Amino acid sequence: MHTHTDYSLPDGACDIEKLTNAAVEHGMPAAGITDNGVMYGAAEFYFAAKRRGIKPIIGCEVSETDGGRFEQRPDADAGMSA
Repeated sequence: MHTHTDYSLPDGACDIEKLTNAAVEHGMPAAGITDNGVMYGAAEFYFAAKRRGIKPIIGCEVSETDGGRFEQRPDADAGMSA
């Protein structure tokens, strides 16, 4: 599952109402979202899914780092080291 809603900037373009409507139209018993680093759409998605009688699955795509998000390592551009 890898569905980003409009709340997942800049790589999300999925409207929650359209997503839940499409799930119903295709006979899906459940649908899920996995926004990138945010959960702003979780409540809206939950209630939209419940109104349409489908199970909402809520997730979040997160990134992990050894340092802070502004920290730069000298080897960052070198790719994976052996």
